[in-house]
Formats: sequence, C-alpha cells, structure tokens
Amino acid sequence: MASIAHVGYGYWGKNLARNFAELGVLTAVVDFNPEAAAAAAKAHGARAASFEEVLADPAIDGVSIASPAEMHFAQARAALEAGKHVYVEKPLSLDVVEAEALCALAEKRDLRLMVGHLLQYHPIYVRLRELVHAGELGSLRYVYSNRLSLGKFRREENVLWSFAPHDISMILGLFGAEPAHVTAQGNVSFTPGVADMVTVQMHFPGGGSGHVQTSWMHPFKEQRLVVIGEKAMAVFEDSEPDWNAKLKIYRHAIDTSGPVPMPTKADAERVVVPQSEPLRAECRHFIEAIDGGLTPRTDGAEGLSVLRVLDKAEKALAENLKLQDMNKATA
Repeated sequence: MASIAHVGYGYWGKNLARNFAELGVLTAVVDFNPEAAAAAAKAHGARAASFEEVLADPAIDGVSIASPAEMHFAQARAALEAGKHVYVEKPLSLDVVEAEALCALAEKRDLRLMVGHLLQYHPIYVRLRELVHAGELGSLRYVYSNRLSLGKFRREENVLWSFAPHDISMILGLFGAEPAHVTAQGNVSFTPGVADMVTVQMHFPGGGSGHVQTSWMHPFKEQRLVVIGEKAMAVFEDSEPDWNAKLKIYRHAIDTSGPVPMPTKADAERVVVPQSEPLRAECRHFIEAIDGGLTPRTDGAEGLSVLRVLDKAEKALAENLKLQDMNKATA
C-alpha cells in the first residue's frame, strides 16, 4: 500500500492527517511549525520531517498538501518533480497557467495528481450524480447551490475562493462539461477588497444553466444543491441533520398543453444512501489511484476546469465591484 507524507497541519490538514493515519499509510508529517509537526507525528504514529526530507525519501509514494492556497503550486510542482503522486487541497492553484503546468507535469511523469474537492466523494452527491447521469431526472435545465453561513470571515481570500470551489465542482460534475459563459456579482461589506457575498452564474452548452450563491454574512447555515431536470427535481440538503433526509426527489409534472403551464405537485421521495465519511472516501480514493495506477475522480484536469470557472468569475466580480465603486463615487 502507498506510503503518504502529509504537508500542513492546520485546521483542515489535521483531518487529512488523521484519515491517512487511520488508513494505515501516513509516514511523515510536515508543518512550518516544528512543534506542531512533532505533536502531530506523535499523535498519528508517524515521524516529523521537513518538506525537503519528504521529497528526498524514495520510500514515500505520495504527498498530501493542505498548506495555504498560495503555496499549493510551488509545493505540488516540487513533489511532482521529485516523483511523488500529489493530493492538493482546493484550489489546485491560484493561477490557471500554473494549474495547466501541474497537469502537464503529472502527465509527463505518469503521476497521479488529485484535487481535494471533498463533496465529489460525499455518498449523497455520488448517488445524485448517478441518478442524473442515468437519466432519472431527464435533461438538466437548471442547477443551483447555496453555501451560506455566518462567518468564518477571512482576510486573505474572498468568499468566492473560500466557498465556491466545491459547488462549482459539483455542478460541473452533473453537467459533465464546462460552462460556455460565466458571470459573477458580489458585495464587500467589511474587509476592503474582500467580497463576503458572491453569486456566480454559469451557462452551459446545450442550454442548461446554474448558479452558486456564497456568503459568510448569512443569518444561518445553509448548504443546499437543487437540480431541476425535465423529468424530475432533486434536492441535496447537506445541512439537514437527518442523514436519510439529505437527498429527496420530486417528480412534479408540468402540463404544457394549455395556454399557461400548470404544475402538478408530487410528494418528496427520500433516497436512502448508506452513511460514510466523505473525507475517508476521498483519502482512500487517492491511495487506490496510486496503487492501481488509476485516474482520480477529481484529477488535475477536473481541478483545472473548476479553476477556469473561478478565474472567469473572479474577473467578472472585479468588474462588477469596480462599477459599484464608480456608482458610489458619483452618487
């Protein structure tokens, strides 16, 4: 079984290190704080090491990276150049050209490059995607995702980069394509230059559309993915505490024979899915990709697709915020 070194023992990195350790593959832990690395290594039966020591160790097959986003590209590139398979937390990079370079390097070296789009491994989303691709809902017309909460406010990245990658990844996975057109709007309420509410609109080839609404200035937590198909509708309510109520299908019918479309409502159908931890499935998937030479579900290409949407949304958001500032100045 593959041997994994984990880099970055912060808020999310602790969860990754724990899962790799419980899967029996964690060999080393790296953190810029040597004391944190030592404590983590002791807790998980691994050793504390420097990043350079990990890259030079031929016994380590893969590197898991959960460092600050601005470090992802440099660390992932160094690991790939050292012949290591790489799992990197979202986003793959902060720059499309850099992400393209990582994908090309992984392909050239025949190494697995995987991006941490966690919800792609959530068993509820996996089942929803199966239903969509099997045609259970019919052709997709509209998909929207809300990821809203009160805090945690950030100063180093806006809510688009903090919240939206997971939702964009899910929507692209459902449509099986990148959008042809992307727009975005948002507001800056507290930290100058850092948007705390952003809405992204996506229009796909073939006519389907989707949007993602993100905010950390919302009165309550909401994590909801709604899928509207020509035959049925589905709702993935991740903030629903009852696991068996997280996924529901609505087989509403719409009669278009008259002058005005008339809906006939149907009761919600619960879709029961066996419960499991998404992060455990994601970590196991990385190990299996290394051991079996398989392409990860969220490989570099998938991460690059998400990054391209984020890049287009960021540029559209910047134009929108610039226009807002101009309107304020002339008011």
